[in-house]
This record gives sequence, C-alpha cells and structure tokens, in this order.
Amino acid sequence: MMRAPDRLRLLAPLLLLLLLPSSSLSSSPPDVRESIGELLRRLENKRPSSSVQVAAAHALLLRLLPTHHSSFRFEIIPKGICKQNGCFHISNVNSSNSDGAEILIRGTTAVEISSGLHWYLKYWCGAHISWDKTGGVQLASVPPPGSLARVDGEGVKVERPVPWSYYQNVVTSSYSYVWWDWRRWEKEIDWMALQGINLPLAFTGQEAIWKKVFKGFNVSSDDLNDFFGGPAFLAWARMGNLHGWGGPLSQNWLNQQLLLQKQILSHMVELGMTPVLPSFSGNVPAVFRKLFPSASITRLGDWNTVDGDLRWCCTYLLDPKDPLFVQVGEAFIKQQIEEFGDVTDIYNCDTFNENSPPTDDPKYISLLGAAVYKAMSKGDKDAVWLMQGWLFSSDAAFWRPPQMKALLHSVPIGKMIVLDLFADVKPIWIQSSQFYGVPYVWCMLHNFGGNLEMYGILDMISSGPNDARLSKNSTMVGVGMCMEGIEHNPVVYELMSEMGFRSQKVELKEWLKSYSLRRYGQAFPQIEAAWNILYHTIYNCTDGVADHNRDYIVQFPDSVPILQDSQSSNEGPSRRFSVVDKNHRFSFRETSSSMPRPHLWYSTEEVINALKLFLDAGDNLTRSATYRYDLVDLARQVLSKLGNQFYLDVMTAYQEKDAKALNFHSQKFLDLIEDIDELLASNNNFLLGTWLESAKSLAVSDSERRQYQWNARTQVTMWYDNTKTNQSKLHDYANKFWSGLLRSYYLPRASTYFSYLSRSLQQNTDFALEKWRMDWISYSNNWQAGTEVYATEAAGNSIAISKALLEKYFS
Repeated sequence: MMRAPDRLRLLAPLLLLLLLPSSSLSSSPPDVRESIGELLRRLENKRPSSSVQVAAAHALLLRLLPTHHSSFRFEIIPKGICKQNGCFHISNVNSSNSDGAEILIRGTTAVEISSGLHWYLKYWCGAHISWDKTGGVQLASVPPPGSLARVDGEGVKVERPVPWSYYQNVVTSSYSYVWWDWRRWEKEIDWMALQGINLPLAFTGQEAIWKKVFKGFNVSSDDLNDFFGGPAFLAWARMGNLHGWGGPLSQNWLNQQLLLQKQILSHMVELGMTPVLPSFSGNVPAVFRKLFPSASITRLGDWNTVDGDLRWCCTYLLDPKDPLFVQVGEAFIKQQIEEFGDVTDIYNCDTFNENSPPTDDPKYISLLGAAVYKAMSKGDKDAVWLMQGWLFSSDAAFWRPPQMKALLHSVPIGKMIVLDLFADVKPIWIQSSQFYGVPYVWCMLHNFGGNLEMYGILDMISSGPNDARLSKNSTMVGVGMCMEGIEHNPVVYELMSEMGFRSQKVELKEWLKSYSLRRYGQAFPQIEAAWNILYHTIYNCTDGVADHNRDYIVQFPDSVPILQDSQSSNEGPSRRFSVVDKNHRFSFRETSSSMPRPHLWYSTEEVINALKLFLDAGDNLTRSATYRYDLVDLARQVLSKLGNQFYLDVMTAYQEKDAKALNFHSQKFLDLIEDIDELLASNNNFLLGTWLESAKSLAVSDSERRQYQWNARTQVTMWYDNTKTNQSKLHDYANKFWSGLLRSYYLPRASTYFSYLSRSLQQNTDFALEKWRMDWISYSNNWQAGTEVYATEAAGNSIAISKALLEKYFS
C-alpha cells in the first residue's frame, strides 16, 4: 500500500490545475456587479483588524493541531493580490528566519487563511477533517514539526470564483443545533472556517431579542408563552408555521441562548465571516389583535395539524403594508445591533415559507415585498434581504413567473440575494432566467429532517455551480449548503465545500481516490473499488427525486391491507393495497403503486459488494474512527434496504392469507431491527442517548429537564400533534437510525402492527385499523413523555458485528 503523503504529492499537480481562477462577477449584468461590489466593500469595513483575524486563525490551529502551532505562519493578504474575490496563498517559509515556521499561509480574511491551512493539510499532508459524528479528524498522516512537505516554486494561490460560501438552512437550528453548548458551537465555527464558509446564518437566541422588542409594544411574558415554540420546534415558530408547540420557553433558556449567540457572533466575526441575522417576517403574538385593533392582522391557515387544532396552528401575520409592520421590523433590527454591534448588513426573511400570500396579484406581492424590505432598511440603512428560494420549489403552482418577478423586483437590484435552495435537484436559476436579474447563491439542500441516509449527487455538485456561474448573464454570487440536518455523508459536504474555491469541474474518479486515501490515512485497492461503486450508485441519484428516508423500519406505513380471494380473479393473487396517506410535509416519491415505497435509485447488489470490499480491508483499519463510522453507516444502509423487502414479504403473505409465511417474514423483519440496533450501538455516533443527554444538560430544573427531553423525543418520532386515532401528519419526518430508538420505538411499533395482521388472518376479520392506531399512538405518546436513560457509550465491535450480519443475511 502507498502512504497518504507520497500518493497525494503525485495527485497535487492534477488537483491544482483545477484551481485556475476565472472571472465571476465580471460577466454579470452591470447593476449586479456594481451593487454586490459596493456591498462587499461595506462588509470589509466591518471586519476586525488583521491582527485580530490572524490571532483567531492561530487559535483555531492550536485547537485543531496543537503539536504544529509553530509550524505555520499566517498573514492577511494585502489588497491587490486577489483578482476579485477572496483567496489564499500557500508557500514555504524562509528557513533562515522562521522561528520554527515552515509554511506561510496568507489569506484575505481569517476564513481564507483557515481554508488555506485545510487545503495544505489535505493535499500536502493527506489529512482529513470532518464532523466528530462522522468520524472526526484523521491527522496521523501529518508529518512531525520540522518535516512538513514543501510547496513547489513560489507557492500556490487559490481564489474564490464567487464571493460567498453560504451555510445553513433556517431549520438546521432545530434539527441539529438545538442542544449545543458553546464548546460544540466553537468546533462548528472552526469547521466552517476550515471549509471556507464566510456567510453563515446566525439564528441562535433571537427569542430573547423578540421578548425585549415585544415588551416595547406592551406584550407581556405570559403573552409570549403561547407564541414561542419549544426548543426543538423554534424554527417553525419563527416562520409562523406553528405556535406554542413544545413550549413555553423559560427565562433560563432565553438568557442561555442570548449569551450563546454573542459567543457565536464574536467567533464568526473575528474569523472574518459575515453573519446573516434574522429580521421580521410579520409573525406576531395573538395579543396584537387586542393591543392594535385597527392593525391589519391575518390568521393563517392550518399547517400540518391533524384537525386544525387552534392550540398550535393558524398563527397571526401582520400585513407588511400596515405601518405597524415597519415599526416592529425596525425595532427588531435596532435591538439586534444594540445587543451584538454592527456586525452585518445581511438579514434573512422568509415571509412566505409554506405560507402563500392571500392573493396572487403581482401588484400586491410587489407592495408586500417592498414593505418587508422597508422594515429592514429602517433599522439598517444598508440592509440586504437574503431570502430562501424554497417557496419557488415547494409552491411552484403559486409562484409563477409574474408572481416571482413581482417579489424579486420589489426591492432594488442588489438589495436582495436569493438562495437557490434546491439547485442540486430542482434549480430555479434556469427557469427564472437567473432570478430575473437578482443575485443568487447556488445551494445544495441534500438532506431533509436530519435523516441518516447515504445519498448524494456528486456529479451535479462537481459541475452544477460552475455551469451556473459561467452561464450567460449569470447573477450567481455564491455557493451554499442548505441541508435541514448535518453530521452525515461527509463526502458530500467536503466536495460541496471545495466548490467555493474551484472554478472548473472536479474529476471525481481521482478526487474520490484522494478522498478515501485522506479519510483513512492509507490506500487500499478494496477501499478504492468500494468508493468507485458508491460513486456510481448511492452517490449518483440522477432520477430527479430528492431523498428523504422512508425506509419501512423508520417510517412505518399507515396502511390498510385489503384481503382478496385469489380465486375470484383471473390474474391470480392480488398484490394491491389500499393506503391511507398521511400527507407528510414533503414527499418527492414518484411511484405508480398505491403502497408507499421508499426511494431507491441504485442497485442494492452492487452496494452489497461495496460493503464486502470495505470489510476486506477492515483488519488493517481497526483503529480508524473514520473507517468504523463509514462501515457502520454502509452496513446500516444495506440492511435497511433489505428491511424494505422483508416488509413487502410480510404484506404479500397477508395478501395471500398465508398465516405461516406472515409470521415467518414478520419475525425476520423484527429480528433485522434488533440486529441493526446492535450494529448502531457499536459506534458512538449512532446513539439515541447522546441526543437526549445533550438536551437534558441545558436544563437547570427538573421541569426544564422533562420539557427538553420531551422536545428531543417528540421531534424524532411523532414530531407534531396527534389525536387518539390519527398520527401526526409529520410523524417520522425527522426519523433517525439510532441505537435505542430502533429497539424501544420502531421495534414495538412493527411488532404491534404485525400482531394485528396475524389476528386478522386467524379470525378472518378486517384489519382493525382504528384499534391499531389507538394502541400505537398511545404507546408513542407515552414514549415521548418517558424518562428512561439510553446508552451514550458504544458497546461491541463494529467490524465483527458487520461481518456477522453480512454472513447472516447475504451469505
């Protein structure tokens, strides 16, 4: 085998050829070019001094690689070295006056310096950096101080083809960040800097700001108890989708999160990032109707409650054309500036996220958009509105060209930036003629609900951003990662992060070789062959369907199997099933069958072979945390797809009135759940207990501890409200393959359902759907309110368990 540094030195010239800079904004329309240029100059003036940024980059290095804290010298690049956007430059340090420093990294900001450090560690030292929950860092291949690889010639300059690398979705704060403390946030911001993120969303702690703002409008603390959602559901309360669900918020929570936001912003700013802060979208507490009886306040429609339950649904929206809207919006922006300082000019607002305007009249929509922006600009005269473009995908029937253009042109060009949120699957920039001249960010959405599912479209990631940037009259100003949940599929996020610095299509076959080499610290033919399979299968979803894990284990169908007499049909036994569709929030499945089918876009046989190849190299990688994570994830992926077939076998047996086969296949499905739970239990990164304990750790009282745990348990199971006989419309939306959750939640659900099927056959009666629902929903609600403790430390040998399961199910 070849060690990482030797192999990567051979690859470096090829990789660097892909970094030749090309113009970005130079081909954009003049008004876009001028307005974005002016914005960039204003934001540059808000950054801290060079010395502060260099110190921040050194502190990051000390946390990441303390043994090499003297091996690198950092400098802020003088103006003029970068052609247009940010850049970094890597070169050698003159050994005669180095103070131990070997490598000089210069960058436009501390973000670029950090990105340059990461680039050097990857492509000269064979290192790898991913989230802790996806295996963490692999730094063993970095040579000791004094022996770092030299850079050829005068060094290498890498320039951004577009100004910004954006990060986050407005719901990531609830699906992934909700229980984080400062230590975890500091690691994430460090990760952002290393990946080149310079435009991150910063939504933490805004409820404390809102409480101060609303107090100025005579709204009491009690009035806000029914307005704010619980900790795990704040994203949807902020968007006006729901209110009160999982709340109220304690003063401890408000104080804690406000302090955390100040720490987050301080760290982002010292690294040279431009944080994106929230703004007013029109969502107001119910008491506003009494306090301001003449104001134009509309009650919105139901958002995914079972039966329009007013305790949680149908929030109140202050009409943006009402003078009060501007007063509230201005007060909120100014309160943030008072709390955090003048750290940004970019503010997010998604007034119409899954809430359509009351009319599709373009004139009305234009006035409405102008009012939203006016509220921002009254608080910050230089404000720029950053808007998620999700509405153009999720409600395309409403947002036709006249309506879209009316909203996009409701503010001056350059005062709005749109996130083409779903460009990896359904790009809007093409059908909208580059958003009708409005600057936009090409984004990868990739993940829904924080599901654990191996999935991606690597070819689109490697080519899509540059295709958009180089298109005629392009208004693209950034690349972005807008996943709903993080800490999964590290290969997807590493590649997408690099697109912020790549101006040509990536040759993926060679890139994946270097990726696997860096990720595991060694090169193995079996691993390379396995990744080649994964590239052409799991990470090659070209069917235009965005994946949201619907595997039967984690999203059990609420179905009514219909018994039919096979002798009554000339076509033999029927395989049809009548299904009660529970209308999940998003469903991109396209199937001709009435049975809801999990999305499958690749050959399972090929992926089983990839798993075998992974295991063939296992004896040499027993100490690699990145390998063990990938092995468990791949084995989980293979087994979960097998579970889908087992479930269909159960339903076929029921259809054919074969009680013996029904019991046989039911037991196989249940055994498989237990086996997958054992597999997941062998790795710290697939444990329910970690999620629950992190929630409880933020509480300061028993009541808070119970509330936070209920929030954590509910989000990953029932999600939203239910009745005794109707599950939540969003049940299993945020499903997780976690040990503890499979054994205590998914297993009893399947077992109960199968027992109802068996009883139906034994008694020759209809399936007791309503009784099944009552039993299951009661169990689920009790589980949500439970307090039992789950493991936070792994148990078992992942490699041995994977081998045993491969032999058991695929011998």
